[in-house]
Amino acid sequence: MIQLKRVYESAATNDGVRYLVERLWPRGMKKEALKMDAWLKEVAPSNELRKWFGHDPAKWDEFQERYRAELQANQEAWMPILESFRQGNVTLLYSTHDEEHNNAVVLKQFLENRLD
Repeated sequence: MIQLKRVYESAATNDGVRYLVERLWPRGMKKEALKMDAWLKEVAPSNELRKWFGHDPAKWDEFQERYRAELQANQEAWMPILESFRQGNVTLLYSTHDEEHNNAVVLKQFLENRLD
């Protein structure tokens, strides 16, 4: 199972391998406080796309399309997540307040489409 969790939520035993999927380190989070297995900066949206989107729900559909194109062109960034998933649960960690409009949501759907 691929799960999503905000970085500010506590780790759980069923989280499996935990990946931070943000380009920037989460505000107010000390590096030693975040239980994660790896920080996959390169799987996050490009700086240009991230800044353009600015977490504006009105840009959500276009953001998803652009981000999927970036992911499609950057297989080496997300392959470790799929490889971990084949061994057990994976949790994608993100920091935004919006639980519906963020890159982890798109990434999860993108990866699940490759599991079929």
